[in-house]
Amino acid sequence: LLVCLGIAASRPPADTHKNLKVLPKNISHDDLDKIMDEWKDALGVKCNFCHAPQKDNPRKIDYASDEKAEKNITREMFKMTGRINKKFFHYKKTAENPVPPVSCVTCHNGKAHPEGPKAPAEKKEGTN
Repeated sequence: LLVCLGIAASRPPADTHKNLKVLPKNISHDDLDKIMDEWKDALGVKCNFCHAPQKDNPRKIDYASDEKAEKNITREMFKMTGRINKKFFHYKKTAENPVPPVSCVTCHNGKAHPEGPKAPAEKKEGTN
């Protein structure tokens, strides 16, 4: 119970979200938490992977800060998956179809940095 209260106390109150650039400015606290939880799970990370510590209290997170490059990378990836889903899958979120075909987990699979394609094996001299 104390852990839950500590986590709740470290998050901004509803309607005080600052510096939202790709998510709706009027997003509810619950919806924002749900999205952040999905992203954390997809990458197997914690909040501090994208969010910088507060300058005056490094034990707390400055959710509005753009100090960490990972936060802007996440924004670009979010826009990229949206474009892919729209262009190639003609995806439109509905109650019957809430899960997009491509999301963070598609490539990340719980890893902070997804594996790229394997390099082809080098040929040995004298073989084709």
